[in-house]
Amino acid sequence: MKPVQHINIKEPIILTKILDNGSLLVVDANTTIRYCNLKDFEAMGGFKANIKHMRYKNEVLAFSSDSNYFAVISSDEREAKLYDVTTKKATAKMNRHQGEVSSIAIDAKNRYMLSGGDDGKTFATDINSAKLAFTLPIHVDTVNDIVCSANGNWIATASYDKKISLFNIATMTPKEKFKGHAAPVMKLKFIANNRLVSVDKNANAFVWSVYSGKILSRLQGVHDDVTRIVTSKDNQFLFLGTTLGYIIAYDLKSYELLSRNFIKVSSSITALEFDGTTNHLIIGTEKGDLLSYDIYEGEMLLHELLSERKYDDIIKQSDINPFLAYTKIYELVANLWDKTLAKAKLYLEKGDKKTAMKLFDNFKAIPSKNAIIQKILFEYTDFDKFLLFAQQEKYPLAYGLANAHPIYKESKVYKVLESRWKKAFALAQKFTMEPKGADKAKEVLAPYRGISEKTKFIQDLLTQGEVYKRFRVSISQKDFIIAFELIKQHPFLMEFEEYELLMRYADTLYIKSQEFIKNGDTHSAVKMLRILSDFSDFTEEVKTLMTEIETKEKFFKAVKENDMVLAYNFLDKIEDLQETVDGKILQAQWNEDLARASEFASQGSVKGVFEVIKPYIKVHSKFMSFATLLGWCYMVQLEDAIKLKKEKALIENGIKNYVLNFGIQDQIENLFTIFMKHYPDSKLSLDLLAKGSLSMWRPSMIVKSILD
Repeated sequence: MKPVQHINIKEPIILTKILDNGSLLVVDANTTIRYCNLKDFEAMGGFKANIKHMRYKNEVLAFSSDSNYFAVISSDEREAKLYDVTTKKATAKMNRHQGEVSSIAIDAKNRYMLSGGDDGKTFATDINSAKLAFTLPIHVDTVNDIVCSANGNWIATASYDKKISLFNIATMTPKEKFKGHAAPVMKLKFIANNRLVSVDKNANAFVWSVYSGKILSRLQGVHDDVTRIVTSKDNQFLFLGTTLGYIIAYDLKSYELLSRNFIKVSSSITALEFDGTTNHLIIGTEKGDLLSYDIYEGEMLLHELLSERKYDDIIKQSDINPFLAYTKIYELVANLWDKTLAKAKLYLEKGDKKTAMKLFDNFKAIPSKNAIIQKILFEYTDFDKFLLFAQQEKYPLAYGLANAHPIYKESKVYKVLESRWKKAFALAQKFTMEPKGADKAKEVLAPYRGISEKTKFIQDLLTQGEVYKRFRVSISQKDFIIAFELIKQHPFLMEFEEYELLMRYADTLYIKSQEFIKNGDTHSAVKMLRILSDFSDFTEEVKTLMTEIETKEKFFKAVKENDMVLAYNFLDKIEDLQETVDGKILQAQWNEDLARASEFASQGSVKGVFEVIKPYIKVHSKFMSFATLLGWCYMVQLEDAIKLKKEKALIENGIKNYVLNFGIQDQIENLFTIFMKHYPDSKLSLDLLAKGSLSMWRPSMIVKSILD
């Protein structure tokens, strides 16, 4: 692969990010910030923050999506700072970590600066107020990475303790830690469809379901330390950048490894970005190289090769660049191969090997295709015998050859054989229904004796005619539960025409239900699904669909009736609802109100917070959010009381009330340290106080002042 663009800025590049205005943000290890033209990487402006970073394997700098703020770890790694890009001044800082700050991020909605430390703690600082808003679940070792989902609902942290912690911002509740890695987890990335990619120190990479917490796939081919992760804009591809300068590429639909060394650069990859408008992968390196690569490099050549019918060269190009296999030209060649293969098989079935070989001419030079061609030619050497046995009705010999050469089962001859078998079996079924018809049934099925896969069905039919009668009755009465129970106990029933009709009916029900769901006619869909629920193969899927439909109906009904309490409870419980029009409106309203409430909390105004959250006060899923807001509000009241040098007893009472309501947290521990500096004669001990918890907090516990 050759770069489309390449410049060198002499310093390690630690961040690349495409901004909303279409420019490319490039930040180096000295925190020199450049705004570059995407076309040629020419600098269009920027400024110097002069914060030197000696280590940048973890993220040490983050920009807000609107590019108004950037968060950075200080040179001594003792604190995280938030800067206003316009004024170039620090607006907030986090220095509460016990040890060094190890990672940093800004959430997708630009609400919080997130800092992780060697102490295993992750603090969320409100960007507007510069106050500590909340803390994330604690790890027992260094936090290596912090990532946020695009919808702003989730924060994930990776740690040396080998665990991944997930936190729901919308409800301020943690999810159980993901445990699957046997080594420290170093890198994370949220990807489409509520998935999370994680990579550990031993080069193990997993794809997780955010909802279930289960591993969806283990990615193969990671061969050294992963430093950066990015996806293509359409979320079809995943790219991992490594310490040794490799780009490892994956298909995110199949999780297939596309290339272990798609790109190789001369030094460690320290920044990655993807330009969706040009399909260019942008790489920043430790040596200061800024490069862009067209992932579809060679596509123009494919056009020329196609016009010349050089299919072998088209395939060879896709071996050089695996992404060319995703182009329309390659798809065209793949379809042509499939059609050629199908036609060649028809000629081979007729014994016309010469014509079949001629059809293969354009593909023989392709090693992978030639191997298939040679195998097919070998397989069809006995096809004349197979055809002869079929014509002579020597069924055991014909089926024996078909089992030896499974490709014959795709032929018209085999399909004719199966059609004859079904007709014979159906006739035998009718005879078994007649008095003394067993001998006739045996006579009809006699040609199929000795065929292993047919023998059991024949034996069952001749000995269990009563079962077949019950099966027919259950279908005629539409008692599908009984029908499938009989099928489960007696597999020979699957050979009956009634079974095929039954399965076609099930498929029809399913297709119709999906059409009704798509068109919003849930009432008709439920009717279809209730019938389908009796079909054992569909039971679990129908159960899931019915639950989703029922929940959505209740949600939309709640919205229509303006029952916001019920609507928000559903919305917070089922994230898919947030993708609906009503869900987006409700979530946007909550995010707006949460921001307003946060402003009041930063001022210590309980009244202001309460007025904002009042419409949500009965929404149980928001209680943790309320607790976080009020806890923050009361913390400001305590901080102000200390600054104003209020009476010791009053502040002690406030601390007791806080711990009783919210338990022991980082905020109160830090405040208590400050309190003891100002009131050294206090006998108060946090360990001896009655303790509550955020999870047990309820709106009835709201008081105007924590000091009272």
